[in-house]
Amino acid sequence: MLESLLDGVITATFLVCVVSLGIDKSWKRFMQGLIVVWLIAAMLKRFTPIPNIDLFMLLLMFAFFWGTFSSIARQILFSGSVDGNKIVGSIALFLLLGLMWALVYLLILALSPHAFSGVEHSVWGQNFSQMAYFSFVTLTTLGYGDISPNTPFAQVAVYMEAIAGVFYMAIVVASLVSSGLAHKET
Repeated sequence: MLESLLDGVITATFLVCVVSLGIDKSWKRFMQGLIVVWLIAAMLKRFTPIPNIDLFMLLLMFAFFWGTFSSIARQILFSGSVDGNKIVGSIALFLLLGLMWALVYLLILALSPHAFSGVEHSVWGQNFSQMAYFSFVTLTTLGYGDISPNTPFAQVAVYMEAIAGVFYMAIVVASLVSSGLAHKET
């Protein structure tokens, strides 16, 4: 039941994103297609034992989050004046970045069950909260150490996220400052 609820929440989130984001028509069709494929995959998962359907669904979620991230970034970074919408958009970008990395960690965990210590291998829905926690701890370079990468590939992914988190902050601050200065000059 919890898995059905999670699938429903994810589907609703996808729909809200597509409806609320001002994206071009071809990109919107692609995102709508992702939603349809997601719904089909979720139904197939319920009624047929297809191997690796969970991995496919994780990849679909990653593609959707990447599309949403790209759309928001185009709308808020390095354009227009700084307002509340830009600030909220910057926060949304940061949250999407952390969620995308959580999905990467879930994929790594699915392909290599011992890639992380502190996390037991199970279906991705049960590990999502732990990997999201680990992702945001890594993205902010906080690093508690209760979950840690064991394999070289997992280690590379983790330090790439830490670098992405630092660069994200630098890019957002530079974008907001330059947009603010450009608006002030005009």
